[in-house]
Amino acid sequence: MQLQEELARYGYRQELARKLRFRDLVAYGLVYMVPIAPMAIFGSVYAGSGGMAALAYAVGVVALVFTAFSYAQMVKAFPMSGSVYNYAGRGISAPVGFLAGWVILLDYVLVPGLLYLVASVAMHSTVPAVPVWLWLLGFVAVNTIVNSVGIRMTAMVTRVMLVGELIVLAVFLVVAGWALASGRGRFSWDAFYNSDTFTWSLVAGAVSIAVLSFLGFDGISMLAEETKGGSRQIGRAMAAVLILAGVLFIAQTWLAAMLVPEPASLLSDGDPNGTAFYDAAQVAGGGWLATLCAVATAIAWGLPNSMVAQVATSRLLYAMARDRQLPAFLAKVSIRRNVPINATLLTGVVSLALGLYMATRADGITLLSSLINFGAMVAFLVLHVSVVVHHLIRQRSGNWWAHLVMPGIGFVILAYVVVNANIAAQRLGLAWLALGMVVLAGLYLTGRRPALSGLAPAQPQARHVERV
Repeated sequence: MQLQEELARYGYRQELARKLRFRDLVAYGLVYMVPIAPMAIFGSVYAGSGGMAALAYAVGVVALVFTAFSYAQMVKAFPMSGSVYNYAGRGISAPVGFLAGWVILLDYVLVPGLLYLVASVAMHSTVPAVPVWLWLLGFVAVNTIVNSVGIRMTAMVTRVMLVGELIVLAVFLVVAGWALASGRGRFSWDAFYNSDTFTWSLVAGAVSIAVLSFLGFDGISMLAEETKGGSRQIGRAMAAVLILAGVLFIAQTWLAAMLVPEPASLLSDGDPNGTAFYDAAQVAGGGWLATLCAVATAIAWGLPNSMVAQVATSRLLYAMARDRQLPAFLAKVSIRRNVPINATLLTGVVSLALGLYMATRADGITLLSSLINFGAMVAFLVLHVSVVVHHLIRQRSGNWWAHLVMPGIGFVILAYVVVNANIAAQRLGLAWLALGMVVLAGLYLTGRRPALSGLAPAQPQARHVERV
């Protein structure tokens, strides 16, 4: 009842079903992040970091711990779906919230399409008789059906998939460790620090690539209206997921770096075919381990990871639509399933169309990855500013550590990473932001100035959301 009253304070009804527990949130976050995610982009991170792949992931964990802390502060203040869109809109101003939501749309809307594309390309290379477009269609159809049934079905399916991913990862860690102990590969700490190649700008550039593996812990905040136990559970789950996944990322990239068959060639030529990790797995255990890791990665990206990405995207569309900042039909909630059904279906359609188009481009995966990472990091920067403005300036908080120092450190680290990110990503990301400003101007001109209910909670008005 208290949770419903908190929503009512901001002008909303409790429409989504509160069925998720702490363990569901942790499983959701781990599946979204994919414990074996580095396997798909290991070569790019290795080459971009001068061989210091484990360091890139370690820096990524440190940077995003501060971001997770800022999320925890804001979800306690505003326990509702919408993530940075709501936190910036209510913590700073509604127009800033719209732009933050627009920027993070670059992340959330594109992520499912990227995941489906990577998985479909990988499965096509494994089973050439099945074309990429058919794999795409199959992945999208399965996930859309599961997500339309209800959040409990999504949670159950993703838990099963998570167990499978962890088993594959455990097999790799054991076999790789045994291989190194047996004299294959070369034991070293170069993956953490190599004096011949180390520069902070180099590592920051690699972190901007590696951050793709971390995207997903923030998606937990999208489930604030479907969680038992209140906002505290969200913050705890985000921190737990980030640390657990970070340890797994560092461990597997360190082992893989020591087993790379031709490190000099990987550093000079990069990993255009995306097979560097599987080449290392083959050194460790042979062809069977390389195939196991490749197929597991494809399935993980194509089913559980894209499934939870679709959930997060649909909740963002739902949150913005019920505030009349996106078309109203996206705010429709299924009475039987308690899910934003139209937003879920639209996410599936857009992901399919995007995946099919990008599959025709030689740079499709690289382009999507760069845009997603840039959008996420810019949104995280706005999140840190929201903590300071809302708590320290508006609420006159005396907790300088939580509401100034922590978000300040997080902001500085991420700003440095953004500055050293891929130039093409910077240009395209800024172009997307400029388009968002044009849309915002259009909203003002058409009398739909961004406004969030409950910003003056003394006179709350329940916002009507159509249900189907």
